[in-house]
Amino acid sequence: MGMQGDSADGAPAGATRAGAGPGTRAEARPTMDRDTLAEFYRLHSSALLRTLLRLTSGDRGKAEDMLQETFLRAWQNPQALVRGPEHGRPWLFTVARRIAIDHFRTQSARPKELGDETPEDRAAPDDPFEEILSAHVIGDALAELAPHHRDVLVELHLNDRSTADAAVALGIPPGTVKSRNFYAVRALRPVLEQRDLAPA
Repeated sequence: MGMQGDSADGAPAGATRAGAGPGTRAEARPTMDRDTLAEFYRLHSSALLRTLLRLTSGDRGKAEDMLQETFLRAWQNPQALVRGPEHGRPWLFTVARRIAIDHFRTQSARPKELGDETPEDRAAPDDPFEEILSAHVIGDALAELAPHHRDVLVELHLNDRSTADAAVALGIPPGTVKSRNFYAVRALRPVLEQRDLAPA
């Protein structure tokens, strides 16, 4: 299924059954069977990889590492995916985003010398990583819409234009802007739901 380094029992590379190891009596936690994991990978790996490539500015090595870690966690948590492979994308996208957040936080962490900390060095109370990654995923979602829907959403909501200004920029009547915005929002919602980003 394209996942490098799978072990003989179907586990992704580096995976070990929980509780397994020398001298332990703990029972292994249930893990996802090989065929189910392969189906999750077939259905969702391409979309996940595209998003991770955006998040890593095109660094394929990092993106593939994050992809492998995402499916490793899926293998270790079959109880989170009991609805089946076709319904697994929101959970997988959430896990992939958290893995990316952890990666970027680790990269940005710098050792501080005692006594040299300034107010500028202290972490801001609001962590920016979730917002940044969500923006990347929303950009990926917009790319799935029809161009005339995407253009209206970009002008109205990302460029913060009024209906009249958006109409001028797009060369269409204001009434068409309103109509396209209505249908574009409807089209965008299921795409965001797949990525676990739809508003409540």
